[in-house]
Amino acid sequence: MDRNQATGLILFAAVILVYSLFFASTPEIPEVETATTTQTESIQSNGISQQAVTDTIAENDSTLDVARLAKYGALASITVGEEETITLENDLIQVEISSKGAEIRKVVLKEYKSWKMEPLELLNEESSKMSFMLESKNGPLDLNDIYFSPSIESSQNDEGIHTQTLLLKAETENGHIIQSFTLADGSYQVQKSFEIDRFQGVFTGSELAFNWEDQVIAQEMDLSESRRQARLNYYTISGSFDNLGSGNDLEQETIGESVKWVGFSQRFFTAAIIADTDFQNVSITQSTPTDSTVVRSMATSLSIPLQDGKAGFNYYFGPDKYKTLKKVTDGFEDNVDMGYFFVSWVNKYIIVNLFAFLEKFFTNYGVIIIIIVFLIKLALFPLTYKSYIGMAKMRVIKPEIDELKEKYGDDATKMQQEQMKLFSKLGVSPISGCLPMVLQMPFLFAMFFFFPNAIELRQESFLWATDLSTYDTFFNLPFTIPFYGSHVSMFTLLMTVSQIIYTHFNNQLTTATGPMKNLGYIMPVMFMFILNSYPAGLSFYYFVSNMVTFGQQALIKLFVDDDKIRAKVEESKAKNVNKKKSKFQQKLEDAMKAADNTRKK
Repeated sequence: MDRNQATGLILFAAVILVYSLFFASTPEIPEVETATTTQTESIQSNGISQQAVTDTIAENDSTLDVARLAKYGALASITVGEEETITLENDLIQVEISSKGAEIRKVVLKEYKSWKMEPLELLNEESSKMSFMLESKNGPLDLNDIYFSPSIESSQNDEGIHTQTLLLKAETENGHIIQSFTLADGSYQVQKSFEIDRFQGVFTGSELAFNWEDQVIAQEMDLSESRRQARLNYYTISGSFDNLGSGNDLEQETIGESVKWVGFSQRFFTAAIIADTDFQNVSITQSTPTDSTVVRSMATSLSIPLQDGKAGFNYYFGPDKYKTLKKVTDGFEDNVDMGYFFVSWVNKYIIVNLFAFLEKFFTNYGVIIIIIVFLIKLALFPLTYKSYIGMAKMRVIKPEIDELKEKYGDDATKMQQEQMKLFSKLGVSPISGCLPMVLQMPFLFAMFFFFPNAIELRQESFLWATDLSTYDTFFNLPFTIPFYGSHVSMFTLLMTVSQIIYTHFNNQLTTATGPMKNLGYIMPVMFMFILNSYPAGLSFYYFVSNMVTFGQQALIKLFVDDDKIRAKVEESKAKNVNKKKSKFQQKLEDAMKAADNTRKK
């Protein structure tokens, strides 16, 4: 309502009030008829038929109804009614929808529980507010002001799957507005359609303005981890995925192109709106509240184009399962953070499929993790073997390296040159032990992203850990250690101890000395602080991985001893007596000499 309309309405109400005070006791009927005729003429100027005016005044000729008619015009009769709550549900979700505005009031995920073991409400009437606005002759119309008549139909789709459709219809003699919600069995998606029929000259806009504010309800015990993983994600029509980060400050963004979907994603669950075609004029906002029951405050406003008075889109209310999300729409699987590009392929194409396969045969996820470790270690065993042999070769030529250090210890450049000559003559590569380990790093780091986002581990217990998706609390401390916490994770301790033992064992196989040798002991302690509040499944994976590596190296040692390796080195030495330097070796040597000459000058 603009300023002129408001002024006119106030003056009109004042006239009615003055009239009632000074002339109400006068039995002159013509005066009342004149006033009623004046109201009727005023209301008819808004495009309402004589019969609609007569019926409305007959029901209630109060000032409130006059104001309603002035505000809503031809739609006034459908802004009065009784609100009902209708439930759509299948085997996976339950959705409560109000007949007032056709607003979604509650969504319950039936397969899951909150960390308090209560029904998991992804959103409810207190946490989530949705509104649709339409431009009309009388100004912006909020569809939440409209009362709809509900009806539910059951049918089968083209694939023979049972579906339910909630039809919500608001009708006057000038036209009708229909909103429908369709939910199929076995689906987390709710299909929404909107249609305006007739109402000639009433609606002036060509788009629906949608606003959604959601106080994302905390579903996990570890609020800090939930907030760290929460993202407001979106995917553009051009195929670009992006999000507002995980910072605590207020963040806002107006997206400069059309958008395919917008998702409010917390650690294991996502609520999203997905376009049939595209969303326009999209803006997003998020912030972190002080309320510990809320993960993040998220909001979006966008425009949905109307084609011949019709529009359609989907909602997604469900878990962040990679394979489930991948079936929804383009880029939707990116709601699960699988890591940076150089490690994400491990999770997307190997780990996710391994989990899905093993879930068919095992129900204990601790056992599944152990089997995955064995399978990965078996696949990477050739690299482990090469790494062991490479380090062993460096170990058996240590006497020659020590001689060079005694002879050229004060001249670092000369020392490097002579080492390169020695390696070439003996057929040993200084990186032969490191390169295979580097090639295994994507698998190591992939788990760092997979386990914190693996909904498969949520509320799954193993040994003393009641939930593998969060840290295991073996016992609580009466104080808080900075960067560590006030609890002790036993799986993290086991991982740390095993890594220190592995480092000690590994140092016996290498020629590392000084700071490099000590660094191997520092890193496990650092990771103990980092991983103490990470999922127990991750620490357990690293612990089992260390133990399997011990076994592999012990097995290799049974078949490979230093004498045999020394024999191979001597064999290479004899072959390379008259071998010419490669171009790479020559260029490397020339570069080192040039650097040495520059330094001396």
